[in-house]
Amino acid sequence: MQLVLTDRTALTDGTTFGVFSPQTWRLADLGAKHAFLRAGFGWGHMPLAMVEADLDAGALVRLRLAAFEVRTPPIAMFAVYRKDTPPGPAGRWFLERLMESR
Repeated sequence: MQLVLTDRTALTDGTTFGVFSPQTWRLADLGAKHAFLRAGFGWGHMPLAMVEADLDAGALVRLRLAAFEVRTPPIAMFAVYRKDTPPGPAGRWFLERLMESR
């Protein structure tokens, strides 16, 4: 059973993202989806930060599915700022992370 986060707005009506199973349960809350995964009711995508402790503890396991191996091409990102007003600490941190991911 694939657990799928659903959008309750009309914004994505008729559109599915990353749904591979013919059997799905749709949930409108990421916390509920996390609880369902921990209870063993199915499988699904989750933000790593939300499940990392569960993965480390063995409460959840990472699945490697061929359908997920298709990678989106990288997105070009640029930082633009005035030379006389360079970014502050948070901006510099962000720019460093962008540079690391090249």
